[in-house]
Amino acid sequence: MLETGKRNDVAKQLIAGNWKLNLTVAEATGLAQSLATESEGLLHRCDLLVAPGFLTLEAVRSAVLGTGINVAAQNGYHEPKGAFTGEVSFAQLCDLGIQWVILGHSERRAVFGETDEVLAHKLKGALGCGMHPIFCVGESLEQRESGAASSVVTAQLAAALSGLTPDSAKNLVIAYEPVWAIGTGLTASPAQAAEMHALIREELSKRWGQETGQSVRLLYGGSVKAANAAELLGQANVDGVLVGGASLQAAEFLAIAAASCETR
Repeated sequence: MLETGKRNDVAKQLIAGNWKLNLTVAEATGLAQSLATESEGLLHRCDLLVAPGFLTLEAVRSAVLGTGINVAAQNGYHEPKGAFTGEVSFAQLCDLGIQWVILGHSERRAVFGETDEVLAHKLKGALGCGMHPIFCVGESLEQRESGAASSVVTAQLAAALSGLTPDSAKNLVIAYEPVWAIGTGLTASPAQAAEMHALIREELSKRWGQETGQSVRLLYGGSVKAANAAELLGQANVDGVLVGGASLQAAEFLAIAAASCETR
């Protein structure tokens, strides 16, 4: 398997917060303002991103404008317009000034039935609009216990990346989120995270060549918090984290970002 090291010279680590279905406009704005005020000393050493709900995107974007904090949507639709009631297109998100989007999260797959085929269309649509997708892959507890974790993640990657050119890699981020660790309080061990990230790196390098494969940032997600962030972020091929519940508290989220700075 490909050995790569910590890649400290490639890019700053990305600390991304997925706010999921939480926070009113006022609450989201307040949290964003706190992050904008308190993150000044961190942003030269790591990249920060938050993903609020659709209805709070504009308020959050305005609150962090000019700070260097990026804002992502939690989902999007690949068709630019048409009879798709309830959807939000990537073109509309770009028009709002949103350049990042999370795709393929396990909750989208499990709760809303998004298939590999649907997600491949979404990924191509987001990249086609010039967006920066954070594409999630990961296995369930049953799949891990049966020894299928690697094959599941490899298949998810193959389906999503089919037909994409190496040029796509410049905007792409991959997030490994073991489904069994999301919202459960369980966390993959540093060794488990490192092993899966090495596998993903190897698959990217096989597909696009080592130079391009090395350039894609890989995030770990699944019950990340300040207490375990430094150890996870210190692993080879872990280029950041995708944080759920802990990102709803400014102090906790910024402590995770500070842990990133300590590992670089």
